[in-house]
Amino acid sequence: MGKSIRPILSLTLVVALLGWPTIGVAQSPQPPAPTQTQTQQPQQQPVPQQTQVNPKNSKEDVEAIGNRNVGKGINFYSLEREIAIGKQLAQEVERSAKLIDDPVVTEYVNRVGQNLVRNSDAQVPFTIKVIDSDVVNAFALPGGFFYVNSGLVLRAQEESELAGVMAHEISHVTARHGTKNATKGQIMQLATIPLILLGPGGWAGYAIYQGLNLAIPLTYLKFSRNDEKEADFLGLQYMYKAGYDPNSYVTFFERVQADERRQPGTVAKVFSTHPPTPDRIANAQKEIARILPARDEYIVTTSEFDQVKARLRGIMFNRKVQENDPNKPTLRSRTEKDKKKPQTTDTGTDDDRPTLKRRPDSP
Repeated sequence: MGKSIRPILSLTLVVALLGWPTIGVAQSPQPPAPTQTQTQQPQQQPVPQQTQVNPKNSKEDVEAIGNRNVGKGINFYSLEREIAIGKQLAQEVERSAKLIDDPVVTEYVNRVGQNLVRNSDAQVPFTIKVIDSDVVNAFALPGGFFYVNSGLVLRAQEESELAGVMAHEISHVTARHGTKNATKGQIMQLATIPLILLGPGGWAGYAIYQGLNLAIPLTYLKFSRNDEKEADFLGLQYMYKAGYDPNSYVTFFERVQADERRQPGTVAKVFSTHPPTPDRIANAQKEIARILPARDEYIVTTSEFDQVKARLRGIMFNRKVQENDPNKPTLRSRTEKDKKKPQTTDTGTDDDRPTLKRRPDSP
């Protein structure tokens, strides 16, 4: 009797664990219903920002950034292991991607990112590099290995727009979305084992499961809708804490959305898994008004951003000119050279071989 109950109890425990993250990541209580004055305002108009945030020292309190455990929840990975995984993945990225090595560009992008990291809930150091790619994209691996495409720098019109996208990706690391999702995947696998063992296949079914498991690679960059919502929520706070205008993130959203409306299928890759829908834009505006106290001044852009952008544009242009130059030197294999030589038939003679001849004056 006792032995037959154990698989059911383990399944119950796993199911309970599956429900735990959902409860743990629940956002703070919903804001009070809008007043009559707020209801009458057009939806596209931002709600007036608050002068203070309640409750204090909560996830919504930007003054407590750095002292909040935003990455809490069930996680089978320690920070040390998370860094090791990120380092391994970063090596794979740099093995296949070409990096921008211009010191001015890389130092500037790194400085913008490190400023955001210092004003975030990061528990790991960040390594920030620039990838030579026209694709508008940026991504952060577990453990703080962060890559920004040159296409994103060129697409942003202001430094605060660049900072907004970078803050969003930094938030995925501070919230530990990659390893928490990996943990959920392992829990799902554990939940499947009792069902397989209790099924008609018994241990044979478990062997089939093991085989199928090999075909399911672990991914650390595919996030759920709730993960993206939390990254928006935290990213806006990090922007604000670093001094940037958080509305620039919304502006960048709206421009990307306008590009997609004008020419469908052109949504930037950075938003391919979480497109800037009207609801997402509206939620960002509401969060700005609800949790970020109003300020008299914000950083919108800098002259250095314009200089770096112009320099990067020149680097990208020169690279394309060199790639399209028909006279550029190329490497060819010996086989390729031999194929271009005219083919001759072998007549069986040795006319081309060197011969020894007797000198006329020799005895």
